[in-house]
Amino acid sequence: MVLTAFDADAMIRLVLASLLGGLIGLERELHGRAAGFRTHLLVSLGAALFMSVSLYFYQAYGLLSANTAVRVDPARVAAQIVVGIGFLGGGAILREKGSIRGLTTAACLWVAAAIGVACGAGLFAISLVVTAIALISLLILKKVEGILNKDSYQQLVVLSDDLPGQSEQIESIVQDCGARLMETAVDRQLDAATIRFEFQLRLATRGTPCRLVDRLSALAGVRKLSLR
Repeated sequence: MVLTAFDADAMIRLVLASLLGGLIGLERELHGRAAGFRTHLLVSLGAALFMSVSLYFYQAYGLLSANTAVRVDPARVAAQIVVGIGFLGGGAILREKGSIRGLTTAACLWVAAAIGVACGAGLFAISLVVTAIALISLLILKKVEGILNKDSYQQLVVLSDDLPGQSEQIESIVQDCGARLMETAVDRQLDAATIRFEFQLRLATRGTPCRLVDRLSALAGVRKLSLR
């Protein structure tokens, strides 16, 4: 087997794509995400290989006459990579009781695929810049997000004795603690004389959960509560 100039160039592109994709995946790996170092490396490597093969086909068959049956368009392979990576990114997104996790990891997989395509096309400078921007957004901007006072959404479940006006008292405490009621569900057990409330809350301050749990725990008739 004799390596051609195209083979040597393609190997450099594949190695660089693996390194850059692996760098982004390393950050996800350190945060315990399922799609981590190896996944991002392989996504970027595979995208680069698809792009390199597409370019090879174009070099081999792109100069044929327009009257032949062979039609080669390297951009079509890149377009299919964008579509295909959506399935992999969708598998990284999880929904857990009103909250969604994995959006950042799915976006990282998408960027890793784009970096692989760029490396496969020989756009090394652009690949390096995009990798640097991605790492900055993951490492530095994450700390900025921790400083911001953001709203959070949680589910409050209260099991209580079926007392008159109990629902109004719970709602009043929730509002006094700075939380906003989004949705409410009630399940009344007639034989046990108990009632179960489920509230979807929007919390605006970090200290709200502790104050809310303490005040609801002191409410007469409350048997059990959870806030998650």
